[in-house]
Amino acid sequence: QVQLVESGGGLVQPGGSLRLSCAASGSIFSIVAMAWYRQAPGKQRELVATIWRGGTTDYADSVKGRFAISRDNAKNTVYLQMNSLKPEDTAVYYCNMAGLSYNYWGQGTQVTVSS
Repeated sequence: QVQLVESGGGLVQPGGSLRLSCAASGSIFSIVAMAWYRQAPGKQRELVATIWRGGTTDYADSVKGRFAISRDNAKNTVYLQMNSLKPEDTAVYYCNMAGLSYNYWGQGTQVTVSS
């Protein structure tokens, strides 16, 4: 059974940076996309960033220029570098790995941006 384990969340001041990591335990083959989502209190889960099999990346408008998604294929790990953080970035962040026949989610990691 594949599990996604996230790390790197925490409390940071506005303007600060955090790096989230998500590692898959077990073997995953033919990943189509790795992504990060987030869900703030009282809001729906939203897609933050995606990295596709070929390496193309997509970002939500709200994080363009501040966040960067990357991966290590050998380790089945996806990262989210978050810079210039704002209070509105506060949310639980979830990683996702999807293929044609599977869709795995992490348990979520809390990111709080506050002074």
